[in-house]
Amino acid sequence: QVQLVESGGGLVQAGGSLRLSCAASGHYLSSYTMGWFRRAPGKEREFVAAINWSGGITYAADFVRGRFTISRDSAKNTVFLQMNSLKPEDTAVYYCAANYGSSWQKSKMDYWGKGTLVTVSS
Repeated sequence: QVQLVESGGGLVQAGGSLRLSCAASGHYLSSYTMGWFRRAPGKEREFVAAINWSGGITYAADFVRGRFTISRDSAKNTVFLQMNSLKPEDTAVYYCAANYGSSWQKSKMDYWGKGTLVTVSS
């Protein structure tokens, strides 16, 4: 029912910025919670940030520490992840996901995108 396509990944130097986009299509998108997750080399998938379509309420992991900001353009059915002050540790495949409800736990997500690779050089 919902399809997600990420874009915006690439190679960036440490301290630089990058903005990821997640284009969503389907029905009843206003009922979903959208989340960003990432999988670094040799590590498991972890939560980054989430946002509700309707109210714009956001949640974020502790490691974000003010560097990342999640937002959405409901008119365009697009969710963004603005990443500033990037570190080599941020290198990972970033995934967009959607939950039909209010959950942002990875096990509760109903739909996933294919992911976009972010590489931060030192």
